[in-house]
Amino acid sequence: MNIKDLHTQENPVSATYLFKSVLGNASAIQILQGGKLKEHFTKTPALLICLEGEVIFENEKGIKETLMSGDYVNIEPMVKHWVEGTIKSQLILIK
Repeated sequence: MNIKDLHTQENPVSATYLFKSVLGNASAIQILQGGKLKEHFTKTPALLICLEGEVIFENEKGIKETLMSGDYVNIEPMVKHWVEGTIKSQLILIK
């Protein structure tokens, strides 16, 4: 199996559960070049890992991180954040 195979349509942003349990979950996210995961909040701490590609993560506190293959960022709960793809990218979000 391959993460890329979970995203069958070429939507600007695509997300699907990779793993789900009572203690947490992991989602596979694909963001195309110019695609934007719009502003949102998480109720719990989260970890965003870039597997392939390049994205820009930003939050309302002024944090701006470029994530490339192998990079990750911790996402604080209740802090507005968003992600934009600079090239086609594959990510994993763990909550």
